[in-house]
Amino acid sequence: MKTIAPELLPLLKQYFGFTSFRPLQEEIIRDSLSGKDVFALLPTGGGKSLCFQLPALTRDGLTVVVSPLIALMKDQVDALQAGGIPATFLNSSLAADESRKRLRGLHNGEFRLLYAAPERLMLSGFLEDLQRWNVRLIAVDEAHCISEWGHDFRPEYRQISDLRKLFPDVPFMALTATATGRVREDIVKHLKLREPKCYVASFNRPNLTYRVIPKNKPYDQLLQFLRARPRESGIVYCQSRKSAERVAANLTEDGVPARPYHAGLTPKERSGNQELFLRDEVRVICATIAFGMGINKPNVRFVVHYDLPKNIEGYYQETGRAGRDGLPSECVLLFSAGDVVKQTGFIDEKPDPQEQKIAREQLQQMVHYAECASCRRVELLAYFGETFDAQENCGACDNCLSPRATFDGTLAAQKFLSCVYRIREKNGFGVGLNHVVEVLTGADTEKIRKWNQAELSTYGIGREHSRSEWAAIGRELVRLGFLRQTAEKFSVLELTNEGRAALKERRKITLIKPVTAPETKVHHVGEIACDEGLFDRLRQLRKQLADERDVPAYIVFSDVALRQMARNYPANESDFTRISGVGEKKLREFGEIFLGEVAAYLQMNARQIFADDSFTASAAPPPSRGNLGDSARETLRRFRTGQTVAQIARERGVTAGTIYGHLAEGVERDEPVDLQQIFTVAELAAVAAAFGRSGFGALGPAFELLGGKIDYGRLRLFRAAANAKK
Repeated sequence: MKTIAPELLPLLKQYFGFTSFRPLQEEIIRDSLSGKDVFALLPTGGGKSLCFQLPALTRDGLTVVVSPLIALMKDQVDALQAGGIPATFLNSSLAADESRKRLRGLHNGEFRLLYAAPERLMLSGFLEDLQRWNVRLIAVDEAHCISEWGHDFRPEYRQISDLRKLFPDVPFMALTATATGRVREDIVKHLKLREPKCYVASFNRPNLTYRVIPKNKPYDQLLQFLRARPRESGIVYCQSRKSAERVAANLTEDGVPARPYHAGLTPKERSGNQELFLRDEVRVICATIAFGMGINKPNVRFVVHYDLPKNIEGYYQETGRAGRDGLPSECVLLFSAGDVVKQTGFIDEKPDPQEQKIAREQLQQMVHYAECASCRRVELLAYFGETFDAQENCGACDNCLSPRATFDGTLAAQKFLSCVYRIREKNGFGVGLNHVVEVLTGADTEKIRKWNQAELSTYGIGREHSRSEWAAIGRELVRLGFLRQTAEKFSVLELTNEGRAALKERRKITLIKPVTAPETKVHHVGEIACDEGLFDRLRQLRKQLADERDVPAYIVFSDVALRQMARNYPANESDFTRISGVGEKKLREFGEIFLGEVAAYLQMNARQIFADDSFTASAAPPPSRGNLGDSARETLRRFRTGQTVAQIARERGVTAGTIYGHLAEGVERDEPVDLQQIFTVAELAAVAAAFGRSGFGALGPAFELLGGKIDYGRLRLFRAAANAKK
């Protein structure tokens, strides 16, 4: 491992608040600073932006960032300016006066980074300006857009290679979060990268849990999922604009604030809805694939695919919007065979046969992922050419957490394979999966009559299974390699050599039962245990400060930073600088405010102690049932004489929170405490219901479900009493 260049670490801490690089960042930055072209494939949340942002601070001149979306530009520039970095963007969202002002700043050398779309860059007058602005690096973000094999192909990206002629001595950097080997080759070729240094990080996102759920009344499934996560925000991807609008409207009516996002909305509506989401004004964005590329909201806790994605690259990119801060997040796909039929219909409408073929191949791969019984992480990584190291169980997908049941499918496989063989033998050509199913189930269709297939020995021999069951069996035989499915418009099934051998030798074939929703509770690896009460206070403060500055909340601090504050209780500037993301500017601007909030919270609440200093999902261990301390025993004595919590707190010169803590401590040591002196009957019922929904772990979810009407001290006491009864 190379030693980190000493001049980079102070800049990293000063402007970004970090003390070390993520994997590959240092090497990419070094090569770029030495004048080499670089290709970098880093997963979403892997720190791509830093690779061109930090070099821009080490030297004079301008770094030009080619960016595909207006939202992406504004998002990144807001974050850079919050850290004290002179950056700007130019696009159609700006008024003429504002554009002229930024152009003057560029002419005067006031900025280190400029974000612009490829269409803007390639305007003749703009190219002339670029040549006067001392361009030192050209970074092409979301570089997969240049490839027709990429999931977001944008023809205008092909023009970027013309910049090479105008800037022959300026290094290029191409960055993407998702690309197969074919797309990587396209990027290098079309951008005319010269002997580039190529870096490919692992595609594995260990903090993401992947699940596929059989689609059945999808809106009800979605609503149940969201109501179980009342404090979390996320994205619901829908196939159509109409669906996105309908789901968003229904969720809002059912008490889950949501907004749609799609290309059919006006730019003002799109940006307005996006801002509400970024600022945590709404919990859910219901979006088509137009949403999300490059959006840097780190605390997206879930991504739900309401409909089947078109391809794995798009799916991976979209799920990658979740958990960019490294905290546990969920990716759920609602799957049905009906969605496959819909997507196939859309593919058939494409005018270009080559595009149709590519799209069919990609859809087959997506269906394979949705129906497979093996580890989903292994399947995803294998698509990108990466082998997952886990021996047996990734611990964070439905197939590993709740392995699917299998059955002896030899007879069913023999029937299906034999039917494929007999059809080709009789008619001299192959047919598609659905037609094979119709023959097996004895359907009376025009094609079966036309080709006399009722005469086949396999006609009607599969009536013990439904058509959907036979279709699933057929797709699994394709996955297992016994059949091959072509990607032409009239896709046909063909026996492979393996399939012929299995048919001839009557090999035993094990098949899986249809996918069912997992029952096992997901263990969230990587959670940061913290004082949830303080975390909520800090979130409210962050929101207030962000609104005052007209920026999304995470521009102030990430959830990771707030959780570290709520775990470590920083008491001075030295402590505060150890929080992730605290650089010089944020220390000056926010240090005193957040330190004051932590101190104020500790005036009213006892400091919590956690199991260790690592990030862990487990809370601090319960206190041992030893002797009760003198102070807590005095509180109990007074409480049993009929004094109220407020009276005890006032006479003893402590906070009510401390008194509730004493009472909870007594309950944990088997001391009887009458909760009816603390709660009304109605309050007890409401609190019990809230904990019933949120569980008896962190207090924050119950606090939120109760609308903040019951303070944390009383909730802590109720939890202690409930746990004591177990």
